[in-house]
Amino acid sequence: MVVTQSPGRQETAAPSAPAIELRGISKSFGPVQANKNISIRVMPGTIHGIIGENGAGKSTLMSILYGFYKADAGEIVIHGRPVSIPDSQAAIRAGIGMVFQHFKLVQNFTVLENVILGVEEGAMLRPSLAKARKVLAQLAEEYELDVDPDAVVEDLSVGHQQRVEILKALYRQADILILDEPTGVLTPAEADHLFRILANLREQGKTIILITHKLREIMEITDTVSVMRRGEMTATVKTAESSPEQLAELMVGRKVLLHVPKGPANPGKTVLEVENLRVVDEDGVERLRGINLTIRAGEVLGIAGVAGNGQSDLLRVLGGYGTATGTVRVNGQEIDLTGKHSNGQTRRARGIAHVPEDRQSLGLIMDFTAWENVAFGYHNAPEYQKNALLMDNAALLAETQGKMERFDVRPPIPTLPAKSFSGGNQQKIVLAREIERNPDLLLVGQPTRGVDIGAIEFIHRRIVELRDAGKAVLLVSVELDEILGLSDRIAVMFDGRIMGERLPDQTDERELGLMMAGVVN
Repeated sequence: MVVTQSPGRQETAAPSAPAIELRGISKSFGPVQANKNISIRVMPGTIHGIIGENGAGKSTLMSILYGFYKADAGEIVIHGRPVSIPDSQAAIRAGIGMVFQHFKLVQNFTVLENVILGVEEGAMLRPSLAKARKVLAQLAEEYELDVDPDAVVEDLSVGHQQRVEILKALYRQADILILDEPTGVLTPAEADHLFRILANLREQGKTIILITHKLREIMEITDTVSVMRRGEMTATVKTAESSPEQLAELMVGRKVLLHVPKGPANPGKTVLEVENLRVVDEDGVERLRGINLTIRAGEVLGIAGVAGNGQSDLLRVLGGYGTATGTVRVNGQEIDLTGKHSNGQTRRARGIAHVPEDRQSLGLIMDFTAWENVAFGYHNAPEYQKNALLMDNAALLAETQGKMERFDVRPPIPTLPAKSFSGGNQQKIVLAREIERNPDLLLVGQPTRGVDIGAIEFIHRRIVELRDAGKAVLLVSVELDEILGLSDRIAVMFDGRIMGERLPDQTDERELGLMMAGVVN
């Protein structure tokens, strides 16, 4: 990479110069080339989208721009001047801020403390906190970034935590903001508020790079969009001159179905029965307040709701990771809810497969290899046993290789650790492990969170195929289009209760949104 002196923040460049220009950027990780001779220009005062399949190299490219990785070749130009960005501090000095998909906040610190962390002025914190309080008040008014500066981060909603990340970048005087999958964990209302914030930032002359897999967001908020595929930049187009269908084809290299077709359900016997299910957490707060539901073979029951209204607690109890009172039956047999005789492994023996909402903390062990992660929960299966003492690692490797190929995991290398895969490919590993065990009941939470359009189509197809094979599916998702597109029945949760059920063809996002807010007509 060309190494030159970083331009000081006081220098200015010609107004016509791109805010960011990357020239011939290449980056490899061993045999995997993540970026191949990528060039891109981002104009100042615009929102520039970057889309592509999982593993296309989007996050790697932005990590190079933010100083997390060093490119093997190429040049970075900021406001017309070549710069060297060896680390994130150099990126911040160059006026670049980044909001990551997984937030970088200290959970037990206040908003103020998180904002000044790393940029304290002197040993005494009081002056820094006083200055930050004043600046945050100005930023909140200017950009609709209202957050209580004295709130502890762990007590904030996900949407408000994201605002803290944006405030951190603005406090450091960033005029270029990179947002990596910013709506992956937001509700529709929080996403709409984020878009208003981004529009305000653009009006104030900020330059924004938006990495997302959601084509609706690209069409709604960006001015220009660049498409990456398999480590290369394949196209850059004006958003107003494109369409979701065209962008999806550019991303995947083929026509993509944005809505997977499915025929009418053919429900059979009752697989899951839940009666008066209640969960009280360690603080005495009732998280589930008398849940009743049933799912039959050959149907998908979708659970819609704003995050934090009990859906996660429901999945944890059914998956064997939490205790509750009430009654749960699977195929007519009652399941222990006390935690004394039951866990995730015995749930699997009952024919329950579980794709958790948080793949990184509950679905995978990130430092373990893909083939080791495929064994989790099923390591006692006869086909994986070499003898009474040892597992058949060769069989597991071969099985994982086949799963990776059938689920299009990239790269298809079973010996790579889970942390080496993109988020979408991590999700495919979990799905492959659970779906291919042919469960009677699939519990699936946020199946396409952080997943690209091609993988979304694939995952949706597999869920529909499982349902058509006579399996019962409990689907939890904050994506209402996903709930409407996959579900045969929809239950809406609010404050630990089910507010009611609807049929997909007899409701819409507006009615579901009202029910998610506790309003029932």
